[in-house]
Amino acid sequence: MLLTGILSVFTVKTLIFILGGTVAGIIMGSIPGLTVTMGVALFLPITFGMTPVEGLSLLLGLYIGGTSGGLMSAILLKIPGTPASIATTFDGAPMAAQGQAGKALGIGIVYSFIGGMFSLLVLIFISPLLAQVALQFGPYEYFAIAVFSLTLVAGLSSGSLILGLIAALLGLTISFIGMAPITAFPRFTFGFSALDEGISLLPALIGLFAVSQVLEEAEDRTVLKNIDMPKYDIKGFGFSMKEFRSQITNCIRSSVIGTGIGILPGLGGAVCNIMAYGAAKKRSKYPEKFGTGIMDGIVASEASNNASTGGALVPLMTLGIPGDNTTAILLAGFMIHGITPGPLLFESDGVLVYGIFTALVISNIFMIATMFWGMRFFVRVLSVPKHVLLPVIITLCVVGSYGLNNRLFDVGTMLAFGGIGFLMKKLSLPNTPLLLGFILGPIVEVNLRRGLMKSRGEMTPFFTEPISGVILLITVIVVIVTAYKEYKKFNQCQY
Repeated sequence: MLLTGILSVFTVKTLIFILGGTVAGIIMGSIPGLTVTMGVALFLPITFGMTPVEGLSLLLGLYIGGTSGGLMSAILLKIPGTPASIATTFDGAPMAAQGQAGKALGIGIVYSFIGGMFSLLVLIFISPLLAQVALQFGPYEYFAIAVFSLTLVAGLSSGSLILGLIAALLGLTISFIGMAPITAFPRFTFGFSALDEGISLLPALIGLFAVSQVLEEAEDRTVLKNIDMPKYDIKGFGFSMKEFRSQITNCIRSSVIGTGIGILPGLGGAVCNIMAYGAAKKRSKYPEKFGTGIMDGIVASEASNNASTGGALVPLMTLGIPGDNTTAILLAGFMIHGITPGPLLFESDGVLVYGIFTALVISNIFMIATMFWGMRFFVRVLSVPKHVLLPVIITLCVVGSYGLNNRLFDVGTMLAFGGIGFLMKKLSLPNTPLLLGFILGPIVEVNLRRGLMKSRGEMTPFFTEPISGVILLITVIVVIVTAYKEYKKFNQCQY
């Protein structure tokens, strides 16, 4: 199974998809305003005609490339391409201003690779162990996990739990449109037959994350003229072996922080790069130099944000819980290919699991190679004007949505969700909780009803079964702690 899974990726076609996904991800990640989440949503329709290994390899390449690409604009423009590269600007931009842009880029590329590979090792060795435990799960446990997953709203709410809950409830409500999963009773269709099958995930997802982003970018009339791009030249990776050895501790600590935060649902690269930067500064013998353009800051930020990628895939693949915004889209990618991430994935489709592990390793290798040798091309992409880029993206959105079922209704759905996503941004409502509610709604409902059928209408087993009882208890604790933090925050605002 292991060898078959590894070999399933080593076809010319799949390798080209991984390379293409990695390059596209780097481009998406490097352009400020275009996120890796948007990139994965945009490329989902392209994977329809592919096998699951090919399609998921492309999407995972986008994830790896997109997380790494943000370092270029962070160093050269002092604008982080993605939230995961915010801390890279602290020392990367000063190094570029001092004429060491090439060295800063080399450091970012190498330690992105090391952080990514570290987290993949954790993913490869921890996931099968977690999956063995999760194999004992039935409808009670899956219901408990789905309910626990809804508590991720706190982490994905971008500052306001109330707004996150509103968005999640909206997503749950939308998930009930169409025929009920067990009784096939039509709900909220208002006699409109096109809604009998419910809202398709893909057009909704493209609308929420791609079209809304395009509308937001189109609204911004700021014209960037004469971007002052620092000149750079990379010889080797720009730093010596002595400098490399001096960063080993910093790199390991940052990779552990990134992987650990990645595993915790709802946080991701946007949090871990700042935490790793802070930890590196606190442990440093020369903290006063941080922010002036030193190697340590870039190492901490880039090692941690790439380490979060493998960490975020641990709960996704073993329990079906997304670790961050992008893995929420990847969860949709698995489902669109008829695959349900979780412990049974390791049991029933081990070849695919090992294929995914292999694709992730190859994508990291492609990332370091293409970023090093293709740097000049990627830097040119940073200056592509928005009036050229945005129409191309919106065309891809329409084609991708129409290609799902060859019907204009899906295009209308995409545009409607694009409008909803845009309005949500205007109202400061986070759109990821809406997606979470939309995906988890059917899982909660199906497993609740299956559990009730198994217990003949009794709710007691949901709480008395050991695993589901513990998970529900943790859920209650998380809700209480989150509510207490919100209460404290509210009180502080009052004073």
